[in-house]
Amino acid sequence: MIFITRDKLHIGHLSTAYHTNFILMADKKLKKDLKKEINWVLFGTGPAMVEAFKNEELDIGYMGLPPAIVGIDKGVPIKCIAGGHVEGTIMVAKKHYRSFTECNNSLHDLFSQFKGKTIGVTSKGSIHEVILSYYLDKLKLHNQIKIKYYKQAEFIALDMKKDILEAGVGTPALAVFSSTIVDSHIVIPPNKLWDFNPSYGIFSTQKFIDEQPKIIITFLTHHKRASYLLRESPLKAAKKIAKTFEIISKSYAKSVLEISPKYCILLSENYVHSTMEFVNSLYKLGYIEHNLQVEEIFDFKFLEKVHPEEEHY
Repeated sequence: MIFITRDKLHIGHLSTAYHTNFILMADKKLKKDLKKEINWVLFGTGPAMVEAFKNEELDIGYMGLPPAIVGIDKGVPIKCIAGGHVEGTIMVAKKHYRSFTECNNSLHDLFSQFKGKTIGVTSKGSIHEVILSYYLDKLKLHNQIKIKYYKQAEFIALDMKKDILEAGVGTPALAVFSSTIVDSHIVIPPNKLWDFNPSYGIFSTQKFIDEQPKIIITFLTHHKRASYLLRESPLKAAKKIAKTFEIISKSYAKSVLEISPKYCILLSENYVHSTMEFVNSLYKLGYIEHNLQVEEIFDFKFLEKVHPEEEHY
């Protein structure tokens, strides 16, 4: 249990190497500008973070849009106040499986390779799981391919090595980690699974939005600077990430950053449109009971001040 205190800012994050938290965690200026201590809290998946928001344990959080949408539908009082990255989902498989281009750009042909096999994905309701479920349903393959769920994407690669799985769906980090322990490759690149999908956003509670707007603006200003570093100076960003995320090297972090280098904080028209497509899919798949509207998910007012420029995705 995390107890919210006024002298600390409680920020939830995932183990995804290209999220700006791994740059900001080592940024002494952030703490100085906020005039607060920061309690960075690691979560295995987005749904677990939604539960922490529900229990009033977090002020701000980094996560994919689908788990947040599911939470909002169930009454968790959070809103997306900024973006961070798009197209952050890939599919990786053992080397003998054909890639998207080798299947003549046919997702049906690609997924058909896995009939009777098992694909690993992060927990139900995560952005990666929703994308996978959407396509298996659309391609009418959901009864022919087994799905195994994981609390952390790294375990997908480990089970591929043990021959429990033939493939996995997750972040670019999964592709890099998998390639270090299994003879694997990316079979579906990030821009082919779901165009402009909102990889992650920054969320806050309605109470914190109402009571601490200055803190949010300060935080988002630093988030913007870190996004610029990811986009314009990936080698420098990779060095900072590796220093914070000690279990990975600079070259490993750089490889992750290069797979889908679409970093920005703007809630652009494309970002929002893709999110609302997720809402429709979540509703049709039975994950949510209400067809949520844009204003129930997003709060744009902070970015009108922090990021008035065009998008950089």
